[in-house]
Amino acid sequence: MRQKNKIIVLISILMSICTLTACSDNKHTQSDSAEQQTEIPAQAYLDANEIYNPESVIPPQCYTDTLGQNNPCYVCHQSYSDGRANAMNDGALQGTYAFSEVGESNSWSNLFKDRQKQIGQINDAFIADYVNQDNYTPFIQQLKQQNWPGIIPEISNLHLAEQAFDNNGLAKDGSHWVAYNYKPFPSTFWPTNGSTGDGMIRLPQAFRQLGGEYNQDIYFANLALVELTIKELNQISIQPIDETKLAVDLDGDGQLSVATNIVKRTHYLGDAKDIQLTNMLYPQDTEFLHTVRYIGENDDGKLGLAKRMKEVRYMRKYYFRDKNSLKSAYYNEVKEKHFENLPQTVNAGHKGIGNGFGWALQAFIEDKNGELRRQTHEELSFCNGCHKTVGTTIDQVFSFARKVEGKQGWGYIDLTSITDVPNQLHGVGEKKAQGEYLTYMQRVGGGDEFRQNSEMLSLWFDDKGKVKAQEIDKLNNIYQLIMPSKRRALDLNKAYYTIVQEQSYIYGRDATIKPANNVIKQVDPSKAPLAPEFRYQWDIRLNWAN
Repeated sequence: MRQKNKIIVLISILMSICTLTACSDNKHTQSDSAEQQTEIPAQAYLDANEIYNPESVIPPQCYTDTLGQNNPCYVCHQSYSDGRANAMNDGALQGTYAFSEVGESNSWSNLFKDRQKQIGQINDAFIADYVNQDNYTPFIQQLKQQNWPGIIPEISNLHLAEQAFDNNGLAKDGSHWVAYNYKPFPSTFWPTNGSTGDGMIRLPQAFRQLGGEYNQDIYFANLALVELTIKELNQISIQPIDETKLAVDLDGDGQLSVATNIVKRTHYLGDAKDIQLTNMLYPQDTEFLHTVRYIGENDDGKLGLAKRMKEVRYMRKYYFRDKNSLKSAYYNEVKEKHFENLPQTVNAGHKGIGNGFGWALQAFIEDKNGELRRQTHEELSFCNGCHKTVGTTIDQVFSFARKVEGKQGWGYIDLTSITDVPNQLHGVGEKKAQGEYLTYMQRVGGGDEFRQNSEMLSLWFDDKGKVKAQEIDKLNNIYQLIMPSKRRALDLNKAYYTIVQEQSYIYGRDATIKPANNVIKQVDPSKAPLAPEFRYQWDIRLNWAN
């Protein structure tokens, strides 16, 4: 029986809240379905401090009905034999629905709501104005006024996107955050499926100093070394650096001159010279900042990142675990899953939650008034579904491994500058390999995991369900493929706005317009898994040279 049906002691409280909610908010009409009429408002769980879904670490996408052949699972669940630090080796989970008894019931009920009527009641001009409002600056000011003891994820003018950074991606406010341009992960992070976003990294102080003083050349050299070790490269391009000023031979040519490349070495540089590079692991105290936003429109009509943020997400590696320690942690995760024990998420107070692998995650999300608030423990636990134990990640992080390679990749995200380069496992030794997104769409059978993005199906699939590969190949960049039309962008923004008004994140955050048809509500253990020929090997990293 699902957890929410066991909360008998709260029935009277919850029913009263249901009544109040139904009477007090007439802006958005609820669905006529019996399921939605009887569903307890999410706010009731928040007010009662009750956990609705103890398996919130299972993302909604994991309930996709593959029909034995449509496989979106492979980009998360992988097994490798190359000795990498991620020893989860969960490739066998592709399309198996190997959940605990609790997890076999799909708790992401927002997927099954028809929001078309609600969307129709929201004015286009209203939502366009709403997403163009800055809710980030007031949020930072509020954290400071409250003397918030946790991270204050501040970058001046971050709501204005690329205006906050210089041409190298370095924040102009002296905060030492560095933006990087990367290829979004398929396909939840495609704008056509609801959200835009960005990524920033910050290395600890020793990595950006020489002799106790800030040194930008040292900082970017160390950032390049991090990229080298995460991507397992031997050398990479950098902005020109005068080696004589650092007294270091960066490019390994045996002389001190102006270097435009840096080769892999055993240790980092500057005041971090005593810290070793560790294969496919970030240094201790590495930080990541990621904002999730609505789809905005600039003055010339081009769609992109809105000023308004849906979420502000932050990660910090508080504790460095070596390969042997990580192997033990992964073994424990496998054992817990085998015995179907419910996941335990460590509450780290103002740091957020721990993921058991050295990282702490903190995140903020919109309240009903559109202001950013701290996420609840259950809302935050959802993040561990991706940043804890999936086999495809490199040190629990997705985006940085997908950064545009070398010096070209330092700068704010720009989808118009990225082509559909192939996955790293494709294109090796090939004259021209097929693009990663094209391959994904062929394997999934749609433009999203749920195969319900009607615009993507109409644009890029023929009437027999086959991908129009030649048309996709002709595109100049991925912006042309994964950015929605203005009409769809408005509707997606409206759909998510209704979730904000409900504060129903525990029921799902996906901006769906119509009820999902290709999603399982109750897992049938006897259901046949994906056929072997529809299981795939994949690497999160990309072949930028192809």
